[in-house]
Amino acid sequence: MRTGFYWHESCFWHGGGNYAGLLPVGGLVQPMVGGLPENPETKRRLKNLIHVTGLSDKLQMRGATPATSDDLARVHPDHYLDEFAALSAKAGGELGMRTPFGPGGYEIAALSAGLAKAALMDVLSGDLNNAYALSRPPGHHCLPDFPNGFCLLNNIGIAIEAARAAGAAKRFAVLDWDVHHGNGTEAVFYEDPEVLTLSIHQDRNYPTDTGDFADRGRGAGLGANLNIPLPAGTGHVGYLDAMDRIALPAIRDFAPDVLIIACGFDASVVDPLGRMLATAETFAAMTARVMAVADDVCDGKLVMVHEGGYAENYVPFCGHAVLQTMAASAISAPDPSAAIFQARQPRPSFDAYVAGLVDEMAATLLSQG
Repeated sequence: MRTGFYWHESCFWHGGGNYAGLLPVGGLVQPMVGGLPENPETKRRLKNLIHVTGLSDKLQMRGATPATSDDLARVHPDHYLDEFAALSAKAGGELGMRTPFGPGGYEIAALSAGLAKAALMDVLSGDLNNAYALSRPPGHHCLPDFPNGFCLLNNIGIAIEAARAAGAAKRFAVLDWDVHHGNGTEAVFYEDPEVLTLSIHQDRNYPTDTGDFADRGRGAGLGANLNIPLPAGTGHVGYLDAMDRIALPAIRDFAPDVLIIACGFDASVVDPLGRMLATAETFAAMTARVMAVADDVCDGKLVMVHEGGYAENYVPFCGHAVLQTMAASAISAPDPSAAIFQARQPRPSFDAYVAGLVDEMAATLLSQG
C-alpha cells in the first residue's frame, strides 16, 4: 500500500483564543491551558506516535502548499474571505461562533485546506492508494459564509471543488464520522447530486438544530445527503451496525470516484465533547470497512481528512489504528485502555435499542427506494 500522510508544523501553531472550554474567559471563568478544546496537542501527539512506533517509515510523509485564493473562492464568498484575511493581517479575531484565531490565521487555515487538497489530488492521480491529511484547523462545520465549531474554512469542500476544476473526478462521497454533525459540508453540497454527504453523529450534540435523518438534500441534490443520528452511548457495536446497514450500502449504491472520510476522533470513549464510547478498535474496524467499499467501487481511492477529537491521551491511539489499517502495516500502538473498555462493552439491552433505531432508519430508506 502507498499511504500518504500530509502534515505541516504551521498547522500546530494555529491559535484558538483565550477560552475556557467553550466559554470566553472573564468574570468567574478561569483560563485553561491551551484555551479552546481544539488545541494542537491531539494532532501533534498523533504525528509523534507514528514516528515513535516507526509507522511513519511505512508512510509517504508529505507537506503541501496552501490552497490558492481561487481554491477558496469556489466554496467561500469574497466578502467572507476578505474579512477573514483582514482580521488575520492584524491581531486576529472571530468571524462566527467559537471560531477565534490569531494573527496569520487565514494563512494557516489555507494551508490546512491545502493539505486536504494535496491528499485528494495525489490519490486521484494514482500516485497513492490512500492518504491521510492531518488538517488543522478543522473544516466540517464551516458553511460557505459562516464559520462555527472551530472550523474556519471547509477543507473537504475546497479539496473537492479543486479536484473538479482540474477534471480529476466527477462523483465524490463524503462520510463524516466525527461525533458532531458535519453541517458545513452538508450545506456546501446540499443541492449537489454529484456529492453524496453522509454524517454519523451523536444526536443533538453539535449543532443542536441540524443533523436530522429527514434532511436528505434539496433540488437536484435530493437524496444525496444522509444523516445517521445515534444516541449517546452508542459504542462499538452500534457504530458498526450503522456503518454496515446504512452508510456503506449508500456509498456502494452511489458509486463515487473517490471516498473521503471526515475523520474525527471525538466519538471516542474518553472524549470531553462526546458521549459515544467508541474505541481505537472501532476506528480501525470502520477504516477496514471503508477500505473494502473503496476497493469495490472506486479502485481503493480513499482519503481521510482530520476533523475533531479532544482527548490528548487517546486520539493518538485512535489515529494510529486508522493509519496502520490504511497502510496494511503490522506496526501497532496497542490501546493502553483496551482491557478496561472491553470490560464495559457488553450491553445487550442498549445495543438492541440502538439496533432498533438503525432498523427504523434502514427500513425508511428502503421504502424511499
